[in-house]
Amino acid sequence: MAFRISHKRLLSDVAITRTGRPLVRVEGGRSSLGGQTATVFGATGQLGRYIVNRLARQGCTVVVPFREEMTKRHLKVTGDLGRVVFMEYDLRNTPSIEASIRHSDVVYNLVGRDYPTKNFSLQDVHIGGTERIAEAVAKYDVDRYIHVSSHSAAIKSPSEFYATKARGEEVARRLFPETTIVRPAPIFGFEDNLLLKLASVLNLFTANNMQEKFWPVHSIDIGAALERILYDDSTIAQTFELYGPKQYSMAEIAGLVDKEIFKKRRHINMPKALLKPIAGMLNKVLWWHTTSADEIEREYIDQVIDPTAKTFSDLGIEPGDIANYTYLYLVSTREEVVDIIKRQVSLPSIARVP
Repeated sequence: MAFRISHKRLLSDVAITRTGRPLVRVEGGRSSLGGQTATVFGATGQLGRYIVNRLARQGCTVVVPFREEMTKRHLKVTGDLGRVVFMEYDLRNTPSIEASIRHSDVVYNLVGRDYPTKNFSLQDVHIGGTERIAEAVAKYDVDRYIHVSSHSAAIKSPSEFYATKARGEEVARRLFPETTIVRPAPIFGFEDNLLLKLASVLNLFTANNMQEKFWPVHSIDIGAALERILYDDSTIAQTFELYGPKQYSMAEIAGLVDKEIFKKRRHINMPKALLKPIAGMLNKVLWWHTTSADEIEREYIDQVIDPTAKTFSDLGIEPGDIANYTYLYLVSTREEVVDIIKRQVSLPSIARVP
């Protein structure tokens, strides 16, 4: 007992970063000033807003590299005036990456792509992009580098997405050995690619009879975990698997969605040999995304959890069950709610007396 007490960190202890700087954590609040500078690559995606908001509330100055002007506007209000700084960059342009990193104490890499595009392949994003970011982190001796990968990442995976994610992890650890790797399960939340996709009429064709199994995780829980990892130096060079408390199949989640939106969506199951080439062709021909060959491949791969990795419990977080959040994220998709909104929009405006 005496040994454990003597080695327990007290609130009065001063935390020191790898480079010797004191790690200051303030009481928090929109106008607080903590002295840390964080760069968040990929902040314009679904997960980015949760970590940017949390860092800004802790008084951090958050640097948000962006590619397209219209995709980063919502992040402007996640922090007080001057707390969120935007810098235009290109994932293939090393000087722009270095400019976003050189003054930072911590770098988050949330960059990822579910499908290849005409401009970027999965290798370009998950391997090439990671290599340039990790090299810049090492060059400027940044205190912390937190790399967000994916569940089921494996070099020999039949999915190119999972394989390139695993190779990206290897590149990050090779260039910056203190890298903290985070592997989130499929994420649900506002503007997600899970609940809202299943609620959409466009999600018509599926494969594997929707029997893919995984542990869905709440985006807010992931944001909380990413923040705690920053302030806990015992997480350096560790790997975290962050997943929900219960395993579901895609069909079971589709059932929860149908129950919440009061309408049963039709899903037509197609053979993999037929759907995969069609999906690959659509992804190349259409300028908007529908699906891709690799996404069809992933429907046949269940989530694999690394038993040696740390989890939410090591961060003192209890993840939420997706069944408790379906109403929150799907109530606006109910037909009667949509009809009410349409009627309100179509009502003639009342003339105002001057």
